[in-house]
Amino acid sequence: MEDTNQNRAIVCVDDEAILLIALKQELKKTFGDDYQYEVALNANEGMLLIDDLVESGVNILLILSDWLMPGIKGDEFLVQVHQKYPNIRSIMISGHIDDAVVAKVKREAGTYEVFPKPWDAAKLIAAVKHCCLN
Repeated sequence: MEDTNQNRAIVCVDDEAILLIALKQELKKTFGDDYQYEVALNANEGMLLIDDLVESGVNILLILSDWLMPGIKGDEFLVQVHQKYPNIRSIMISGHIDDAVVAKVKREAGTYEVFPKPWDAAKLIAAVKHCCLN
C-alpha cells in the first residue's frame, strides 16, 4: 500500500477538548494536508482510535498526549502503545508532571520529548518535524 499523505497520521490525546482543537489547528497551520490529524479525549479512546487506524492501514507517525487524564495517565498510555506498536513515536504535553514521570516515559515508551503547558509552539513544531521526518 502506498504511503500517501492521507495514510499518515498524527494522533492527539487530551481530556480538554479546547486543547485538542488548539493542537490540531497548530499542526494543520504548519503541516497543512501532509498528515491526517486524529483526536481522542482519553487514553482508552486513544487506544481504540490507534487500533482502528492501524487496522485500516494508516501509518501513525506520532502521538501527542497529555499526562494528567481521567483513568489511565498519559505515561501509562504511551508505554502501552509503545509495547503494542514500537514504531509509533510520542511526545507528551502536560501542565502537571514530575521528573520521575519524564524519566519513565522516555525510558519505557521511547517518548521523544516532554513539554509543559502552555507549550512553546516553535519548540513543539520542531519536535513534531523531528519525529515525523526522521
